[in-house]
Amino acid sequence: MLYLNDYNEGNKISGVYLCKQKQILKTKAGKTYYSLILQDKTATMDAKIWEISAAISEFDSLDYIACEGTVTSFQGNLQANINRVRIADEGEYDPVDFIPTTDKNIDEMKSELAGFVDSINNEYLKKLLKYYFTDGNEFYSKFIAHSAAKSVHHSFYGGLLEHTLAVTRMCELFSKQYPRINRDLLITASLLHDMGKVYELTDFPANDYSDEGNLMGHIYIGARKIENTCESIDGFPEKLRAELIHCILAHHGKLEYGSPKTPGLIEALALHMADNTDAKLQTMTEALNGAGNNMEWLGTNRFLESNIRQTRSK
Repeated sequence: MLYLNDYNEGNKISGVYLCKQKQILKTKAGKTYYSLILQDKTATMDAKIWEISAAISEFDSLDYIACEGTVTSFQGNLQANINRVRIADEGEYDPVDFIPTTDKNIDEMKSELAGFVDSINNEYLKKLLKYYFTDGNEFYSKFIAHSAAKSVHHSFYGGLLEHTLAVTRMCELFSKQYPRINRDLLITASLLHDMGKVYELTDFPANDYSDEGNLMGHIYIGARKIENTCESIDGFPEKLRAELIHCILAHHGKLEYGSPKTPGLIEALALHMADNTDAKLQTMTEALNGAGNNMEWLGTNRFLESNIRQTRSK
């Protein structure tokens, strides 16, 4: 079996893959077709079934399917045109092969996170962080395994941990460059800014929005849970709690990006800039990785709002 990132345009595709998503659509002429997203641990790939024939067995989203077809290209991205499908039998696949996973060492990332927690001097913020980031804690176990998004960036096992650390490293640099920043507040906010995604998104292999996530979103969920935890810590200063919650609420930067508040503290502004930087650079990285050897313009990326391509110069 080839993994999805092994394929190039013109290759025949044959193997077992997770059907991450299945949509039943119609062409402009009224003909029914299936639009799929295939997934394994290396990548996702759009796929189409244009001819619904006897060679296409019944299957649904999150089924493991054995499929055959041809890899083509559409708007700069690889796409599979599938002509044979059946549900894979048990023993034909190992679910581990279908969970996209960080290429970073998770134990090393856990140690780095613990180092940031231990570096906090404020006793109340340290208690808050240890409430969430302690081995054996159910939240911490889910946090380590979670993705940071359904798609767009860090949508893989360990992605939330990887993204959180990238944001926190940048916030550490900001705190050294700009002395007005309250480092303890900023580092705490950076470590907790996306903790609501543990509840907004479901576990793998689905990695989809939960009912709670669809109704409320990770910013509100995270702010509410952090506020409740602060209230459970005896003597937690009211002003510090309010400033921390403001950083969480404002980390998307703009109202139209989902933040109920825009940054009104220097720490909130620094957090927003670090979060936005990592999200966009990772989105660009994943898009370029998915392009393989294609050095041409890839088309407008919706999240980046720009036509993108790989760097050609050496």
